[in-house]
Amino acid sequence: MAAYLQWRRFVFFDKELVKEPLGNDGAAPGATPAAGSAASKFLCLPPGITVCDSGRGSLVFGDMEGQIWFLPRSLQLTGFQAYKLRVTHLYQLKQHNILASVGEDEEGINPLVKIWNLEKRDGGNPLCTRIFPAIPGTEPTVVSCLTVHENLNFMAIGFTDGSVTLNKGDITRDRHSKTQILHKGNYPVTGLAFRQAGKTTHLFVVTTENVQSYIVSGKDYPRVELDTHGCGLRCSALSDPSQDLQFIVAGDECVYLYQPDERGPCFAFEGHKLIAHWFRGYLVIVSRDRKVSPKSEFTSRDSQSSDKQILNIYDLCNKFIAYSAVFEDVVDVLAEWGSLYVLTRDGRVHALQEKDTQTKLEMLFKKNLFEMAINLAKSQHLDSDGLAQIFMQYGDHLYSKGNHDGAVQQYIRTIGKLEPSYVIRKFLDAQRIHNLTAYLQTLHRQSLANADHTTLLLNCYTKLKDSSKLEEFIKTKSESEVHFDVETAIKVLRQAGYYSHALYLAENHAHHEWYLKIQLEDIKNYQEALRYIGKLPFEQAESNMKRYGKILMHHIPEQTTQLLKGLCTDYRPSLEGRSDREAPGCRANSEEFIPIFANNPRELKAFLEHMSEVQPDSPQGIYDTLLELRLQNWAHEKDPQVKEKLHAEAISLLKSGRFCDVFDKALVLCQMHDFQDGVLYLYEQGKLFQQIMHYHMQHEQYRQVITVCERHGEQDPSLWEQALSYFARKEEDCKEYVAAVLKHIENKNLMPPLLVVQTLAHNSTATLSVIRDYLVQKLQKQSQQIAQDELQVRRYREETTRIRQEIQELKASPKIFQKTKCSICNSALELPSVHFLCGHSFHQHCFESYSESDADCPTCLPENRKVMDMIRAQEQKRDLHDQFQHQLKCSNDSFSVIADYFGRGVFNKLTLLTDPPTARLTSSLEAGLQRDLLMHSRRGT
Repeated sequence: MAAYLQWRRFVFFDKELVKEPLGNDGAAPGATPAAGSAASKFLCLPPGITVCDSGRGSLVFGDMEGQIWFLPRSLQLTGFQAYKLRVTHLYQLKQHNILASVGEDEEGINPLVKIWNLEKRDGGNPLCTRIFPAIPGTEPTVVSCLTVHENLNFMAIGFTDGSVTLNKGDITRDRHSKTQILHKGNYPVTGLAFRQAGKTTHLFVVTTENVQSYIVSGKDYPRVELDTHGCGLRCSALSDPSQDLQFIVAGDECVYLYQPDERGPCFAFEGHKLIAHWFRGYLVIVSRDRKVSPKSEFTSRDSQSSDKQILNIYDLCNKFIAYSAVFEDVVDVLAEWGSLYVLTRDGRVHALQEKDTQTKLEMLFKKNLFEMAINLAKSQHLDSDGLAQIFMQYGDHLYSKGNHDGAVQQYIRTIGKLEPSYVIRKFLDAQRIHNLTAYLQTLHRQSLANADHTTLLLNCYTKLKDSSKLEEFIKTKSESEVHFDVETAIKVLRQAGYYSHALYLAENHAHHEWYLKIQLEDIKNYQEALRYIGKLPFEQAESNMKRYGKILMHHIPEQTTQLLKGLCTDYRPSLEGRSDREAPGCRANSEEFIPIFANNPRELKAFLEHMSEVQPDSPQGIYDTLLELRLQNWAHEKDPQVKEKLHAEAISLLKSGRFCDVFDKALVLCQMHDFQDGVLYLYEQGKLFQQIMHYHMQHEQYRQVITVCERHGEQDPSLWEQALSYFARKEEDCKEYVAAVLKHIENKNLMPPLLVVQTLAHNSTATLSVIRDYLVQKLQKQSQQIAQDELQVRRYREETTRIRQEIQELKASPKIFQKTKCSICNSALELPSVHFLCGHSFHQHCFESYSESDADCPTCLPENRKVMDMIRAQEQKRDLHDQFQHQLKCSNDSFSVIADYFGRGVFNKLTLLTDPPTARLTSSLEAGLQRDLLMHSRRGT
């Protein structure tokens, strides 16, 4: 039970008398008139008002004359005659424009219920859709209360004899409605109310002595006895959803709240209750101090006419009295247009207008009632910004009073609305660091902290040396519970020396770089860092090995090399010391890790050899580095046996075929380390026969020179010429080698004899006996060639003479064609036919089908065409020769002219498809001339 004597009283309502509307001066109805104007009279209701209600934008009154009056917002009072005698009860529905009334049309106890449709008119008055007697039986009784369900399917009427009738069905029509007695009792019914909860409809029934509830949406109408305390007429009401639609019963000692199945809280509001009303979250009670039994309400209403009555407006949620005032003879309290209207017996209407929320809050702020202001703001559904402003003012007030613990609790409630720096500046003093810590903790829990806030909170923990709080803050169960910037926290903890906490955060939140940085730079636990890298996914393991590989190689080279081998071949993250075989294997580019071994050649060699063996398709850089490493070791090795082994390894690597695309690089490495066997092998692979020859010449290896010529002379004939020139320059006795060279030159006809003689003339030790055999054989061959050429010339002359004779005969004597067969189809020759002087004859149709020209014999045409092509080529060559000679004489730079003609292929040997017999001698002579010119050009250079 709540004692209202401890409740604070406020003036949250403004009271004023309702004035009559302005006249015909054009002012708006309901507006406040100017001071001293004639229209400043107060509104006065008709006398004899017996009952009141409100809804649908109007105040509704019933009087002793049977009239029903409507007072809209314009304050233009209208009415109509509803009953002949009097109106006793009214109920205006809030969701429908339907009015239910109870009154009398004749003397005696015979009340009638009328249902009015206010939207329809009948002769200017509202349409009465239904009339029926209120008393279901024949026993006379007086109607005490009336209520209608908003769905128009239920209407309940209470009587002074304790009975309650329920009309079920459409209350606006007789045909669809059914009336039955729901309740019988011994005490007058003083209040009724319907409550809808889902599909269930309850009816509260209160008498002067008890409270009950019925379920009227079912068939059996089960009843629940709620209490044995009742109330007087008009002292019950139904609250709104803010109080869970509870039924309010205002007794003289207490005000009780009821659910359909139980009694709720009660409030000790003393005084004899006259009226109870619910308005927008407030409980409005009109009472008087003089104790009178509720039963007197039905016997002597006039005795109260001169009593002073107190109207209190209670806020049950926030436990304060929002307004309190004294009135004389209150008839009823109505709620409409967002205000309360108090009707008094003198016909006046008092309006109680609620102050706006901000005004009410300012009133509470002036009295430092911040807790009450907060509760009021919440009940008024003030937005979060407004609440945050109240929390801030409350916090400032507590801070100024020295209550820092309470202040920080209020500031915490402003998180998300108030700038955190405003609060942080207040508690930066070392004496208030625990308050600042509490604020920052909440800021992080709401995920509104930035990196600076995280830094500040962790510094607070470290200054307080509160390891338990620190661990509780960082050791969250899941990623979703992290309310701070992890990287910032790691930095702060590392700076403060809390390495284990920083490592915990880094490991649990996958900040691999920070974990390794702390392990390697601060703790210097290289083994643990390497183990951690081995657990990472492939991408992270690869990047971190590139970043920290040199440090790890310097301190733990063997383990680091082992990890790199796995990373570059078939990497799988290790789980608790074993590899995850179910995960797909990955491999990194081994060439990118070579710089890690800069100061560890032994581990580098092991790594490179492992990669070349396990992964033959390793990048080229692996083989290049391995070759360089082997050559370096070979060059610095002193032990002959080991040196021989290294030599074999290097040669084996060169012969592996991995250096075809990087031939130049491998050659440079071999030359840098004076690895001659490798150089010669690469020369041979690159077909650099000239370089091989030059190498053996430099080292005066005569036998190897001859060997090179024998092996590669077919591919490069100039090797023999170079060998002859080399031996010719030697002052030593090289007859054996010169003879071998000359023999090959002679067999292949590589040089003209004159050039051979001139080449050997430079050697003072070479005598004529060295080349005698060569010259003799050469002269004999030339003599044979001359004889053959002379014979060929003689044949050509004889052939020419014969052809001329034939031409002369053709010109001087007739030609007899004696061919009997066609030269094409080989069939008997028939007219028409075609004959040629060459002796071939054709059918005309065969000739036309196969001939390319009317003037040429199809059979002789191919041979004639070859001869003509040869003649044409000779003529062109003759012209080129004349032009070449002219340019050579006129040019200042003869060598450039010769080079230009070489580039255009002038001196290339002419090749025909088939050399005619008459062209053999000429072709042989031309080839000899070209060879002689080439030799002279070489000798001149």
